[in-house]
Amino acid sequence: MQIREMTLKELYTVYELLKQLRVDLSYDEFEDLIYDMRHMDYKMIGMFEKERLLSYAGVAVQTNLYHKRHLYIFDLVTDEAHRSQGYGKMMMEYLQDYAKMAACEHLVLSSGLQREDAHRFYESEGFEKKSYLFVKNI
Repeated sequence: MQIREMTLKELYTVYELLKQLRVDLSYDEFEDLIYDMRHMDYKMIGMFEKERLLSYAGVAVQTNLYHKRHLYIFDLVTDEAHRSQGYGKMMMEYLQDYAKMAACEHLVLSSGLQREDAHRFYESEGFEKKSYLFVKNI
């Protein structure tokens, strides 16, 4: 098992797994957005068994007034065929260590309303529901 930062040359590999989470995202839109997010130092973290990507996290160290310095987890997905086998837990442990090394005080993420299985997982990993996220289309 290997967990490492992925490169832009591996975008297609990331997309093949990420589309299980972001089902409405085309590859072209994904690629454009990844390039747009480079300014925030977005990192693509992959967990591999041999050459197979089993779990993926898209993260960035951020700072704001309410979470202070934190690791924001934009995307977290484990391949459907490998869920409930401990890979998400191993990825979360890696991200916590990554955040500590980056002098972060918190791990922060947002999760959709209909993702009850994910919510149970996050709570089992020590996350607390702290707020509501409001979005307005413009």
